[in-house]
Amino acid sequence: MKDVIKILSVDDHRMTAMGYKYILEDAEFDNFTVRVDVATGYEAGQEKIEFSSRSAPYDIILLDIQLFPPEAKDQRTGEDLGKLARQLVPESSVVFMSSFSDSFRINSICQAVDPEGYMVKSEIDELSLIDMVKTVTTAPPYYTHLALVAARKNIAQTYKIDEHDRAILYELSIGTKTKDMRAKVPVSMATIDNRKRALKILFGVKDKNDLALIEEARNRGFI
Repeated sequence: MKDVIKILSVDDHRMTAMGYKYILEDAEFDNFTVRVDVATGYEAGQEKIEFSSRSAPYDIILLDIQLFPPEAKDQRTGEDLGKLARQLVPESSVVFMSSFSDSFRINSICQAVDPEGYMVKSEIDELSLIDMVKTVTTAPPYYTHLALVAARKNIAQTYKIDEHDRAILYELSIGTKTKDMRAKVPVSMATIDNRKRALKILFGVKDKNDLALIEEARNRGFI
């Protein structure tokens, strides 16, 4: 009897996650079969990851990055679920499946989660999905071409985006004024101002306003 590789697919678009399920469960693998569970959105993914930590951890967890529409004003992402998975089910392999191909965003995720793979959605097809499962279960990591190019790029800046930076970007995106941000972000006003300046330099909008910073941060998947 063949072994069963258990996979969790978390995506805010159910049809996308179901597509991965149909392809992988129908695929022919030499030494195993595949069973895919689907979670639509952040909370459903979190629930399944937490349940798996108390029962049988998934072999692979597939995570989209953006799990809420912009109007939801929720700053949690697939990266946060990846961090949760690392804490609760470290034996599970994590693979990101995202439309984001920005080199800084991918490197930021790799530093925060150290995933076993990253697939840019525009490059995902039946063959790459099957190849990803084979590679991740035997000799990870697995990257699609654009993700590999981005991951290999040398990021010249030494500045690394942390949770405080993400909180500042989020507060800006929902209209919080800088002077009111001290109540939301546990750093000094001087630090908030310095971090905003550093983020504008990092994102190439040094001489532009906060709206330009928000737009660029959103394009790169940080909001």
